[in-house]
Amino acid sequence: MGHRHFNGLKTAALFGALWAVLLGIGWLVGGGTGRYALLFGAIGVVMTAVSYWRSDTIAIRAMRARPVSELEQPAMYRIVRELSTAARQPMPRLYVSPTSAPNAFATGRNPQNAAVCCTDGILQILDERELRGVLGHELMHVYNRDILLSSVAAAIAGVVTSLAQFAMFFGGGSDRERNGNPLVGLLLALLAPLAASLVRTAISRTREYDADEDGARLTGDPLALASALAKLERGTHARPLPQDRELVNVSHLMIASPFRGGGMARMFATHPPMADRIARLQAMAGGTGGLTRY
Repeated sequence: MGHRHFNGLKTAALFGALWAVLLGIGWLVGGGTGRYALLFGAIGVVMTAVSYWRSDTIAIRAMRARPVSELEQPAMYRIVRELSTAARQPMPRLYVSPTSAPNAFATGRNPQNAAVCCTDGILQILDERELRGVLGHELMHVYNRDILLSSVAAAIAGVVTSLAQFAMFFGGGSDRERNGNPLVGLLLALLAPLAASLVRTAISRTREYDADEDGARLTGDPLALASALAKLERGTHARPLPQDRELVNVSHLMIASPFRGGGMARMFATHPPMADRIARLQAMAGGTGGLTRY
């Protein structure tokens, strides 16, 4: 369980950095008085609350997913029921998205309000063992409250970006109301969103590694997830989703990055390199000689 303590501290530290960026903008815009820091902090809290309560519907709508019955998806229902029972957690709602791009995601603020969605594409390319590995990964996102964490991080990063753009028109310094400082405002507008995006992606990557490992422990089969991830890497490259705003905003919830990307885009990727994830799972299988289920 050591990795949980380390990654928990790492996530807390990253959230602290994200809030520091948000409050720092307010401090600079307020000329060091702290007036705007409190205001911006309050805006961040409100946006976080909105994101928290809507987290179980935003991704579902973005992917145009529909609820499915057990008659329509018997294997999906059987796997999720078995895994949620093993974890002593309630059965989430199940959805399927009508897209050929292979992917899956979980959403919802807690296990009682959770949903798991697979695309038509992933259901076509994975066998049942691999699908079990993917669904174990997604369920652990729910049980670890990762959907809440990622939604909060996305909300705060969005507030930072919006407020940094606002700050650009006011500048910095104690004489801001009289003179303004366009250079400081420009730096805020450029650097604050950059810092917030980097912190947000670091949080997302940390939670992906944990969901891989914890999901493998839940299913007892890390190689199944490793095999599924290898197929997903090829599938998402061959059939990427369009980078429209709705999909970009929820892409961090998906098990594999749904877009093509390279070069500088890797710096802001919300998912760790697939090769690293697969290698960790293979090492996990080789180093344990069999896993204890959740």
